Amino acid sequence: MLLTMAPSAMAATTDTSTVLKAKLNAVQGFSADFSQDVIDADGNIIQTATGTLAVKRPNLLHWETKAPDETLVVSDGKTLWFYNPFVEQVSAFNISNAVTNTPILLLTGLNDEAWQDYKVAQISDNEFRIESLNEDAQVKNLHLLFNKNDLVKFTVEDATGQLSHFHLSNVINTPLPDAALFEFTLPEGVDFDDQR
Repeated sequence: MLLTMAPSAMAATTDTSTVLKAKLNAVQGFSADFSQDVIDADGNIIQTATGTLAVKRPNLLHWETKAPDETLVVSDGKTLWFYNPFVEQVSAFNISNAVTNTPILLLTGLNDEAWQDYKVAQISDNEFRIESLNEDAQVKNLHLLFNKNDLVKFTVEDATGQLSHFHLSNVINTPLPDAALFEFTLPEGVDFDDQR
C-alpha cells in the first residue's frame, strides 16, 4: 500500500527534501479535524481516535486527541509538551530532541539540521515518504499525502510495524490558527516529567 512501494518507484532526480520543504513553506499554518486508525503489524485495526490539529510556522503545534482518550501535545516553539489528563502527567522535551520520535514536527518548519536525520522520497507529485535514519527512533516512517498544498492524510509507521493513519478534514489555512493554541500552562497537581 502507501508505505510499501518499491525503492525504484521512489527514486528521485532532484533533492526531494527541498521539494517537500517548498510545499510545506507554501502554507504558513493550518488547522484541521482528524480521524485516526491504528493498525497492527498483522493488518488489524486496534484503535480509532478523533481530534484536532493546528500547525503554525515556525515550530508551533497543537495536537489534541478528544476520543476515546484525551491527550494534548503542544509545541510552543522551544518545548514540546505532552499532557495526559487521565493519568495527570505532563512531560516536557526540548523541541530539537523531540523530533526523533515526533517527526510530524518537521511540518512546523524545523531547521535544515533536523532534516539531516531523515531521507525524503517523492512517490508522486502529492506524496512523500520521510524515513528516519536513526535506528533507535520509535517512528520509522512518515508518509504525507497532499491535495495541492493542503495536507489531507499522513501515516506514521513505528518500530513495531504498527501504522497510524490520520485523515484530515475541515482544513483551514486562513486565518492562521490563534497564537493562544500554542501556549501551554502546567496544570496544578500533575506529575511533571521535565526532560529538557
